[in-house]
Amino acid sequence: MENHTFEMVTEFILLGITDRSELQAPLFGLFLSIYLTSLIGNLGMIILTIVDSRLHTPMYFFVRHLATTDLGYTTAVGPKMLQNFLVDQNTISFYLCAIQLTFFSMFIACEIYILSAMSYDRYVAICKPLLYMVIMSKRLCWVLIIIPYLYCSIVALLITIKIFTLSFCGSNVISHFYCDSLPLLSLVCSNTQEIEVMLLCFSAFHLIVSLLLVLVSYLLIFIAILRMNSAEGRRKAFSTCGSHLTVVTVFYGTLIFMYMQPKSSHSFDTDKVASIFYTMVIPMLNPLIYSFRNKDVKDAFHRTRKTIHHVFF
Repeated sequence: MENHTFEMVTEFILLGITDRSELQAPLFGLFLSIYLTSLIGNLGMIILTIVDSRLHTPMYFFVRHLATTDLGYTTAVGPKMLQNFLVDQNTISFYLCAIQLTFFSMFIACEIYILSAMSYDRYVAICKPLLYMVIMSKRLCWVLIIIPYLYCSIVALLITIKIFTLSFCGSNVISHFYCDSLPLLSLVCSNTQEIEVMLLCFSAFHLIVSLLLVLVSYLLIFIAILRMNSAEGRRKAFSTCGSHLTVVTVFYGTLIFMYMQPKSSHSFDTDKVASIFYTMVIPMLNPLIYSFRNKDVKDAFHRTRKTIHHVFF
């Protein structure tokens, strides 16, 4: 029965953001600009933190991997979303849909844990400055990155395999601009209770554990800042964690809005709006936040630009 279903469902149709023809061209231009800005910004941040020796610190090690995850999930979604504005019917094959869901789920979950690792890094930098380089060793930094990558890859594969071994029947139209788990489950004709419970448990675990780590880290940071006698010291401490706190607020705010809203007001339309923000807008904002709010990054950019100018001119 299921093999017969797989033979029937060989591709899905992505409805995209809107079906209004007059909005296709302006929205394509808008989202192309957002995607290119995100691409250039995150690639630039990755390259800058590699080539500039002054950015070879634990903080920028995590910033580099934050940029990698941003680049990963926005690229998993962006090109296919842009195609939706150019064709009458945007189709995606069964297996490409599974691949898109796997990579998107993996990178978005990784970002959650990287933000948690960054909050711990900021806690050590402010509360234990003399032991910072000892505690935040290269080994610990790699452990805090590799474990989330491995864990999130396994979870993403598990969820994808579980969804794509269910029986799809009837419509193959996905009411979204990419292959996401909830719109896909709405097309399944077999029992989805088990996978829905799995999704709920994994989502709640990711969000609650990572958010608790961030909140505890910042609670200890604020206590340490309040105990500082120097106003200059407090200002420097706030500026040290300002960029990360801005990124965390925007990212978690969007996720909480999406997953904590009442079921009565939950719809695919509101999901699309929230999804646009965290799949396209946030990956564009993160490198901008770290560029504009961070003197080290701006200085590194100017040094790299001068080096390139001397080499080629």
